[in-house]
Amino acid sequence: MSDANIIKPVRKAVFPVAGLGTRFLPATKAIPKEMLPIVDRPLIQYAVDEAREAGIEQLVFVTGRGKTAIVEHFDTAYELESTMSGRGKNLDVLDATRIQPGNLVTVRQQVPMGLGHAIWCARAVIGDEPFAIFLPDELMIGAPGCMKQMVDAYNKVGGNLVSVLEVPQEEVSSYGVIDPGYAEGNLTQVKGLVEKPKVEVAPSNKIISGRYILQPEVLDVLENQEKGAGGEIQLTDAMAQMIGKQPFHAVTFEGKRYDCGSKTGFVEATLALALQRPDMADEVREMALRLLGVREIA
Repeated sequence: MSDANIIKPVRKAVFPVAGLGTRFLPATKAIPKEMLPIVDRPLIQYAVDEAREAGIEQLVFVTGRGKTAIVEHFDTAYELESTMSGRGKNLDVLDATRIQPGNLVTVRQQVPMGLGHAIWCARAVIGDEPFAIFLPDELMIGAPGCMKQMVDAYNKVGGNLVSVLEVPQEEVSSYGVIDPGYAEGNLTQVKGLVEKPKVEVAPSNKIISGRYILQPEVLDVLENQEKGAGGEIQLTDAMAQMIGKQPFHAVTFEGKRYDCGSKTGFVEATLALALQRPDMADEVREMALRLLGVREIA
């Protein structure tokens, strides 16, 4: 097999977390949006857990001012652990917050110039390797997780991949959708990307849903990418230029997506995940029914 046909493993993941979180003010005035808890774990923890399940080794956080709490969350808290140990408390609850030394890297996006620019800011860490991208606002719950499903597909076809979900046709104008080619199982060829199409001309109802595996050549495109929608450097525009030059597929995620970038989606995710927890599901269900004024039928 020639070097061109070798599928390099996906070992690195980029998490763009520099946003201001203005839709959640005043809660996010001093706390990063990514640190807001879904039940008892911050939103960013779910994305990191998903990355680790998929075999990702190095985590790259693209941060901005006021985001130090995210990095501190994944640091070792000696005082906390010492106090808990002294009181005989179990430290297993902190296991997921421990990152192997050297496997967490932060880079700074000094100016908010869009998602494409945020990814480009991580170019020195990405180097010449394929990499994953996680948008933490998109909470993807599945077994296996969304990125594990994508990595399994990537190991077969290589190239570039995006995760997609099918939505009712009347909702497509709110999202970016793919122009599909051939399909096999949960894998669909991508012939094009269309941002917020009108319902009557949308090429599909498969929306792009916040997870990507891209080849490093996209960084060269972003290097010279002109500003797009909103006066920002758009990742979608750069990805579109990769189509036809490298394999490009979409993986239809088998699981549930929660849009935690909106307040209602955040509340929905909290309630849904609480109802999945054996230690609290019964109480949460009773509480929800009581608040709704619904009497449960035995």
